[in-house]
Amino acid sequence: MTQVKLRLTLPVPRILPVTILAMALLFVVKSGSLVRATALPAASVPLPAKAHSPLPARPEPARPQPSTEAEKPPIATTRVEPVTDPPVSDSERALLTDLRQRRIALDARESKLAARESALGAVEKRLSARVAELADLQTRIEAMEKQRQTREELNWRGLVKLYETMKPKDAAQIFNDLDFAVLLPVLDRMKEAKASPIIAAMQPDRARQVTVELAKQRLVSNTINPRNPSALPTGG
Repeated sequence: MTQVKLRLTLPVPRILPVTILAMALLFVVKSGSLVRATALPAASVPLPAKAHSPLPARPEPARPQPSTEAEKPPIATTRVEPVTDPPVSDSERALLTDLRQRRIALDARESKLAARESALGAVEKRLSARVAELADLQTRIEAMEKQRQTREELNWRGLVKLYETMKPKDAAQIFNDLDFAVLLPVLDRMKEAKASPIIAAMQPDRARQVTVELAKQRLVSNTINPRNPSALPTGG
């Protein structure tokens, strides 16, 4: 046992310097690593990433805006001279005066024509109204005339019927003394079968005269009316 202890104690003086030397070297290495770590820039050292927490963006510093007033070129000021009309000659002045007078005369004439046209328009309206009134009056007069002719024809027809129902000799005695203004319209409206015996029973001279006047009346009644060619008077 003594021998073993001796073997263990003998190498102690040898290991200790080696250990000290190793610790010194390790210290130097660590010191060098620490010095290099401190010498690196902050941007190269990676930062630990946080889960789902992005870093807020740093606002950019406001850049100074260039002054616009300094960049504007100076405005060149120009002097505006007043425009003066060229001198007018006597002939031009006379021509302008003549043109002005003609313009005034034309304006006056135009105003007179406008007033005359307005007056003519008013007169035309009055004439149109008057023509409409006259046309209405003519229509009423024609209607009244037609009614009068109808009543007159009915009266004549009643008188004709009276003489047609009489005996021819009795009617002839009346016709011998009857005025032509009544006799001719009655005979003209009578039927020929009724008028022939009456005329034959009349006095010869009276019958001859009645025949001539009745022929003249029918000739006139068969003539075309110059005012209304399409209208023909009717005769019995």
